[in-house]
Amino acid sequence: MSKSLFQQVRANKIKSVFIMFFFFILISMLGLLIGLVYGNVYLGAFLAMFAAAIYLLISYFTGDNMILTMTGAQEAKKSQYPHLVHTVEGLAIAAGIPTPKIYIIDDSALNAFATGRNPKHAAVTVTTGLLQKLNREELEGVIAHEVSHIKNYDIKFMLICVICVGIIVLLSDFLLRSFLWGRRDNNRGNAQIIFIVIGLVLAILAPLIGELIHLAVSRRREYLADANGAVLTRYPQGLAHALRKISQDPDPLVDRANRATAHLFISTPFRKTKSRITSLFSTHPPIEERIKRLEEM
Repeated sequence: MSKSLFQQVRANKIKSVFIMFFFFILISMLGLLIGLVYGNVYLGAFLAMFAAAIYLLISYFTGDNMILTMTGAQEAKKSQYPHLVHTVEGLAIAAGIPTPKIYIIDDSALNAFATGRNPKHAAVTVTTGLLQKLNREELEGVIAHEVSHIKNYDIKFMLICVICVGIIVLLSDFLLRSFLWGRRDNNRGNAQIIFIVIGLVLAILAPLIGELIHLAVSRRREYLADANGAVLTRYPQGLAHALRKISQDPDPLVDRANRATAHLFISTPFRKTKSRITSLFSTHPPIEERIKRLEEM
């Protein structure tokens, strides 16, 4: 079993790297176009780097506390939740990371998430509904999944994705404004006209492409955390059974969840809809597929 698990982890890491490569290519193209519009390619690169630095600094140092506050999470006391605390501590030791802080959301929905900027500054949060409905092995599987997100630096990885989407939206808007209200030149040649058309199309489509890539990365990291969680517990069925219970939850809506935090949860915190279009805009892969992969390990 171990060999197949590690092969799954390696395959997911390689695919994620390729996705991020296309992300940065898209940002570079927008930066280059802006630079060319203003007659200086270095200008586009500077704007991209400046925006990235601002987004990164704000999100890196305040993002985790903002998320915990937004979701109404309260720190879990060992005296009140001894089994949860012991489970997190044990899996953190197994993963070779510091024990993350532990939080509780008072919500009947079955869900959990991890946040933080690195393993030394991380937190695992679960809902009260999850604690009430899952048995020991199932809860261990969910916590192992979240601990794997922390060990793999998935939170930082997804932060980079969010920053990239923000940069793409910013640069696309700036590029569109430059075309619409920039200096007019009635003597443009065919090559310039083609360049303008390509630039306009890219400026309009880039934010959508960026968001689709971000969501694809989010779905890929969920598969990776599932595989890593199974490595930690050596019992894939525990997480598989937990995901099945989560998928059958009659009220999956986490009351204080929003679009900005949805990708963090182990399962989408919104009511589920099924179609090919909505699957493209989903933060999570189909839960049935995740269960199937776990059961085949």
